[in-house]
Amino acid sequence: MEPLAKELEKLGNRATLAGTVEDIENVIDQLKEVRSAVESNPTQAPAVLSKAQQPATKSFDSAYAKLKDIHGGLNKYQKVVKEKFKETPLPFAEENAVSSQVSMINRAIAMHLLREGLFDVASTFIAEANAHGPAPVQPTDKTNAMDLDQPNGAANTHQEGRISHDSSWINDFSPSAFKASPLQEQFGEMYSILRELRENRNLLPAINWAHLHSEVLDARGSNLEFELCRLQYIALFTSDRPGEGRDAALTYARNAFPHFNSRYQTQIRQLLGAVPYAANLERSPYAQIFSAASEFNTAAAAAAAFTSEFCALLSLSSASPLLTAITAGCIALPTLQKYDQIKSKHQTSWTTTAELPVEVTLPPAYSFHSVFVCPVSKEQATDHNPPMMLPCGHVIAKESLDSMSKGQKFKCPYCPQESHPNEAMRIYL
Repeated sequence: MEPLAKELEKLGNRATLAGTVEDIENVIDQLKEVRSAVESNPTQAPAVLSKAQQPATKSFDSAYAKLKDIHGGLNKYQKVVKEKFKETPLPFAEENAVSSQVSMINRAIAMHLLREGLFDVASTFIAEANAHGPAPVQPTDKTNAMDLDQPNGAANTHQEGRISHDSSWINDFSPSAFKASPLQEQFGEMYSILRELRENRNLLPAINWAHLHSEVLDARGSNLEFELCRLQYIALFTSDRPGEGRDAALTYARNAFPHFNSRYQTQIRQLLGAVPYAANLERSPYAQIFSAASEFNTAAAAAAAFTSEFCALLSLSSASPLLTAITAGCIALPTLQKYDQIKSKHQTSWTTTAELPVEVTLPPAYSFHSVFVCPVSKEQATDHNPPMMLPCGHVIAKESLDSMSKGQKFKCPYCPQESHPNEAMRIYL
C-alpha cells in the first residue's frame, strides 16, 4: 500500500482547484464589467468586447493549464490503483446463492433503509420493488419475520405510546400501506430522539421514552434510564446557564433519583457527594465522574446506549444485519478469492455445505455465536456432530464419543474417569 499512499500524497499536493477557481472568478468579474460598460454605452459595445477578449482568453488558458495538471495527477493515481487492485472475478460466481431469494434481499434492503432513517428512499425502493420485482414472500409458519432480521419473528407497533409485539408490518410492503407503517413511525421516533441527543444534547426526550418503557427495561436488566438521568444531573450540575447549576441539579435529583435508590445507591451517593466540592470540582475526588471528557459522559455514548435498547425492544439488533453481513463479507472476500484461485488451479472442490472451505478470521464484534472445536478430532462441532459433555465435565464431539466408546464403557481422554456414552449430555451452543 506504500506506493498508493505516496501517489495519493503527490496528488493531494498538486491537485488543487484553488487556482482554477480564481481564474474562473476573474473571468466572471471581467464579464460583469463588460456587461455594465455595454449597458451604459451600447454604441461602444464592439470596442469593449474586443478589449475584453484577450484577458478572458488568457484567464481561460490559465484555468485549462491548471486542470491539465490535475488530470495528469489523477491519471497517474488511477494507474497505481489499477496495478494494486487488479480485477479478479468474485469467488463462487457460478454459485449465486441469492438469485432465488430476490424478495428476501429486497426486504433486507428496505429494512436497512428504514433502520437508517432514510424513509423517502425506502418508500421509493419498495414501490419500485413491487412494480418491477417478484412479489414479496408472505410470512408463513416456516417463513416469518426472521427474513427481515427479526430474531424471534416479531416486529412491533405503537400501542398507547408503548412498544408492543406485532408482525403485521411484514405485510405492509406496498406503497399505500408503507406510509402508515408502524415500523417507520417507531424508527422516526428513534431518530427524532437521537437528533435531540446528538445535535442539541437534549436528554429529556430519551429520558421520557425510557421512563415510559421502564418496566420492560428493568426486566431486561437495562440501566439506560438511570444513565440518562445521571447524565442530565451532570449536565445541570456543571452548567452555568440561567436556571441551571447546582441548585437545579439538586432539585432534579430529588425528583428523579428516589426511583433508582434500590439499584444504584452507590452511584447516587457519589453524584450527591460532589455537592460540597462544587466550587473546586476539578480537584475533588469526584472529578472523573463529572468530567466531560469521560467516555461515559458523551452524547455519543448516550446515543449508542439508547439505540441499542430501542432496537432491543423492537426485537432487532442495534446494528443493521445487512450492513454487518456485507462488512463481514468484504473482510472475508480476499481469503475466499485466494481459495478460489487455488481450487481452480488444482481442480479441487468443496463438498461440505454447512461451513466455509477455509477459516476466515473476523473482528470480535462479528462473533455472535459460540464455537466448539473437539479437542480429540480437532473438528468444529456442527448440528450433526454436536459437543457432548461427559460425567467428568470434559467435552468432546459426538463423532469422537462414538468412535472411542463403540457403544460400551470407555475412559475419558483427559482424565481417568470411565463412563458410558448414554451418560453424556449434549451441549447446545
